[in-house]
Amino acid sequence: MLVDTGGIEEADGPDHDQFSDHIRTQALQAVEEADVILLLLDGRQGVLPGDYEIVELLRRTDKEVFFVVNKIDSPAVETELLTPFWELGVPELWALSGDHGYGFRTLMEDLVEKLGATEGPAELPEGTARLAFFGRPNVGKSSMINAIMGQERMVVSEISGTTRDSVDTLLSRDQYNYLLIDTAGIRRKGKTTDKLEKFSILKALKALTRCDIAVVLIDAEEGITEQDTKVIGYTQDHGRALLILINKWDLIQGDKKKQDWLLEEVRLATNFIPFAPVFRVSAKTGYGIKRIFPEIGKMHRQFHQRFTTSALNRLLESAILHHEPPMYKGRRLKLYYTAQIDTSPPSFVVIANFPKGIHFSYQRYLKNQFREGLGLDRIQIRLFFRERSGRTKR
Repeated sequence: MLVDTGGIEEADGPDHDQFSDHIRTQALQAVEEADVILLLLDGRQGVLPGDYEIVELLRRTDKEVFFVVNKIDSPAVETELLTPFWELGVPELWALSGDHGYGFRTLMEDLVEKLGATEGPAELPEGTARLAFFGRPNVGKSSMINAIMGQERMVVSEISGTTRDSVDTLLSRDQYNYLLIDTAGIRRKGKTTDKLEKFSILKALKALTRCDIAVVLIDAEEGITEQDTKVIGYTQDHGRALLILINKWDLIQGDKKKQDWLLEEVRLATNFIPFAPVFRVSAKTGYGIKRIFPEIGKMHRQFHQRFTTSALNRLLESAILHHEPPMYKGRRLKLYYTAQIDTSPPSFVVIANFPKGIHFSYQRYLKNQFREGLGLDRIQIRLFFRERSGRTKR
């Protein structure tokens, strides 16, 4: 829940009036009840005398505070406008433009990460696959979860309170555990206010930090929309595995022309992630639901898989043998070795003599070689290139 407080005036300032004390009391009450506090400062006016008092007041709360400097419209003016605010002695500043959206994404991601840390997630059985369901209102997210649960009749428990915007359901099937997270609907553009749109996206991003697999539902009657592709993009920005379900397939089951058109539209809209599985389903009739479980199992295993360094370097050597790195400024690019640095999704680093000289087409070639050679055909992977430290480039 977001609480917008009234502006806090200096106790003895020129703008103090009969309402100021009441607004100040309400603001302090909101601070007391908040998990995270955002202090909005005016980047155009600079540091005001009252800012020192407010910062000191918030510092004494021992709560997480985001010090946000508004009216910074671009990177060109960010350093200049932020500099005076470091005098407040704050640990970090966030640049933002409420009018133009600059800095909003960075603030949202940092805020989501902090809010997720304050929730105190429930303990889950080891190896539980966490699935978050996304889609526009009325696309059938809750109905799909109910259909999955009702079909299996094996719900273990409901876990309330892990987020304020969903009820998580733990399902057991064939000795495998699934946490099903039902998120708030992402509203269509133009159907709501900008603030509400951003808030619903914030809630969706919060769920993305908690899941392994993002399940995006598309309405078979309406087809894939710009909002659907945005949500799909968010899932990839956050490195989640992605499962696409075309729901309400029963409504177009007898229309072969519309089926072909819809599948082609989905393919074109998701051509940047051709590995993402797409299933035709119906929450109403149960059509296609059983088929998604084997796919989820494969995706979950790949998402958390680890590989030995020796196997990775054999794969790198083979890839170089089949296609050598191109020249860079007249010198041969050298790839020395590789290692896995993370899972969820699997992430790898390749040590090279000139990392910045590796063309994106060769990076794409190596990524495809890794995905194919490691059997990671259902998820995205991350591949980073770093310079070998403490060595002379040769």
